[in-house]
Amino acid sequence: MKASSRRIDMTQGPIIRQALLFALPIVAGSILQQLYGTVDTLVVGNYCGSASLAAVGTGSQPIEMFLCLFMGLGTGVSILVSQYTGSGDTAHLQRVVRGAITFLYLCAVPLTVLGFFFGPLLLRLMQVQPEAWEQAVSYVRILFLGTLGNLGYNVNAGILRGLGDSRATLRFLIISCCVNIVLDVLFVAAFHMDAAGVALATSIAMFASWFCSIRYIQRRYPELGCTLLPRGADRDVLKEIIRIGLPLGLNQSIYSVGHFVLQALVNGQGVVFAAACTVGGKINGMANVAIQALASSASAFSGQNLGAKRYDRLVRGGWRIPLFTGALTLSAGLLFTMLCEPLLRLFNDDPEVLALAARYVRVVLPSCWMYSVFNCIISFVNGMGLLKYSTAVNILVLWVVRIPAALAISLLWDGSWVMLCYPASFATGMIAMLLFFLSRRWKETLALARAMEG
Repeated sequence: MKASSRRIDMTQGPIIRQALLFALPIVAGSILQQLYGTVDTLVVGNYCGSASLAAVGTGSQPIEMFLCLFMGLGTGVSILVSQYTGSGDTAHLQRVVRGAITFLYLCAVPLTVLGFFFGPLLLRLMQVQPEAWEQAVSYVRILFLGTLGNLGYNVNAGILRGLGDSRATLRFLIISCCVNIVLDVLFVAAFHMDAAGVALATSIAMFASWFCSIRYIQRRYPELGCTLLPRGADRDVLKEIIRIGLPLGLNQSIYSVGHFVLQALVNGQGVVFAAACTVGGKINGMANVAIQALASSASAFSGQNLGAKRYDRLVRGGWRIPLFTGALTLSAGLLFTMLCEPLLRLFNDDPEVLALAARYVRVVLPSCWMYSVFNCIISFVNGMGLLKYSTAVNILVLWVVRIPAALAISLLWDGSWVMLCYPASFATGMIAMLLFFLSRRWKETLALARAMEG
C-alpha cells in the first residue's frame, strides 16, 4: 500500500513507543479541537454574556445525542480497517471503504432533517433557561446543517486511523481549527451573530475537514477507491459495519442520553451554574486531551495484532497501554487542578461563575485517571470485536451509578455538588473493565500467547 512510511505498524516494535507515535498526532488534533472549542467559549464569553455561554454549552448536548449513535460508524470502520490491515486483506479494505461511504449518506441526510426540526424539542426537555432559549435553538439548528461534514470527517478519520496513518487527521484538524477560529471572530466579534455565528463557523470548518480528507485518501491510498458520493455497497459489508458500528454507537448513545439528563440537572441550578460547568468542562478537556488519543491507539493496536494473530503482543499491550495512560492522566490532572483558578479567569470574570467552576474542576479532574484506564481498556476490547461486555459496563457506569447518584445529590442534598457523581462512576467503570482480564475470552487469548512463546 502506498504511503507506508506514514503508517504505524502496531504489530512490530516497542509497544508504548508505537502507541505514542500513533497517539501523538491525535493528541495534537485533540488540542486543536480543544483550541477551537475554547475559542468558541472565549469569544462568546467575552463578546456576549452568560446566557449565550450557557446556550453554547447546553446546545451541544442535543447534537451529541443525535449524532453519537452514528459516530460509532467511524469507530467501527476504524476497527474493521485495522483488522484487515493487520491481515493484509486489501480487497476487503476496498469493500469496507465503499460500504462506509454509502452508510454515511444513509445516516447523515435523514439525521440533518430530524435534528433541525426536533432539536428544539430536546432543548425544551433539557429545561433551557428562557434567557438562553433563542440562542440555543439557533445554535442547534445550524450545527445540524453540518451533520454530513461532521460524520463524513469522522468516517474518513476512522479509515486513516485503522490504516495506522494517524498523522493525516492532524492536518485536517489544523485546517478545521484555522477556519473555525477565523470565522468565529468574523461572525461573532465583527458581525455580532452570537451563538448562531459559533455554530455556523463550526459547521463550515467540519465540511472543510471532510473535503480535505477525501482528497488526501484519494491521492495517498488510491487503491481504496474513496469517493465523495456513494457508489453502492454489498450487503455483507454493510452488515459487518453495522455489526460493529451499531453497538459502538449505542454505547455512545447511552452516554449521550446520560449527559442529556445530567445537563437538565445542571440547567435546573440556573444560568450561572450552567455557565460554570461549561467553563469547568473546558479545563477538564484541556487536561484530559490525551485520553481519547491513547484509547484510539489501544483500539488500533488490538485490531492490528488480532488480525496479524500476534497474541503475545496483544496480551502485553492489554495492560501496558492502560497503565501508561492512567499515570499520564493522573499527572496532568493534578497539575491542572493546581492551576485551575488562573486558567478559569481566561474564560469569564464573574466571581460566582468562577467559584462554581473551580469547585467543578477540583471535584472531577483529580479522578479522571480512573476514567482513562476504564476508557483505554474498553477501546482495547472493542478493537478485538468484543462489544457486549463494554456495552454492559457502560450501562452499569451511567444508569446504575452516575445518573442515580446525580439525582440523589440534586434531590436530597445540594445540586451545586452534582459533579460528585463523576468520580463514583469513574471508579466503578475502571473496576468493571479490569475484571475483563479474568474473563474466559481473555484466558483463551493468554493460552494462544503462551502457545506462541512456547
